Amino acid sequence: MTDIDPKALTDRYVAVWNEPDAALRRAAVHGLWTEHAVHVLLPPQDIRETATGLGFPSAAFEARGHTELEFRVTRAHEEFIAPGTFAFRSRHDADRIRDVVKFRWEMVSPEGERAGAGLEVLLLDPDGRIRADYQFIESTA
Repeated sequence: MTDIDPKALTDRYVAVWNEPDAALRRAAVHGLWTEHAVHVLLPPQDIRETATGLGFPSAAFEARGHTELEFRVTRAHEEFIAPGTFAFRSRHDADRIRDVVKFRWEMVSPEGERAGAGLEVLLLDPDGRIRADYQFIESTA
C-alpha cells in the first residue's frame, strides 16, 4: 500500500466537493476514486424512516464509477456550494488503519455555523485511491 497521509487525503476529498470548476472537479474525481469505485450514502434518519414506512428496508443510496461519482459530487456542489449558502470542511480528525481512512466533516454557512455533519469511511486500493466510500449523515444541524 502506498504511504497515504490521511489528513492530506481528507483535504483532497473535501476540496472536490467545494471545487467550482467542472473540469477540475472531474479531474479530482478521477484522481481520488478508482474507475469502479462505489460511494454509498446512508441518508439522514428522517429519510430512512420515510423509506422504511414505504416498505424499503434499506435506504442507502449508491453511486458507482467515475460518471456517477462525478454526477453525485456535481449535484451536491450545485445544491449546497454554488449558491454560496454552504461549504464543506473537514473536522481534522482523519485516521487510518491499513487500507481504511475515516474522518468527520461538516457543512457550514459562510458565518461558520454548522448546518450538517457526517462520517466518511474510505477503503483504499493499493495505490491509495478510493475503491469504496461510505458516507454516514450524522446530523442536519
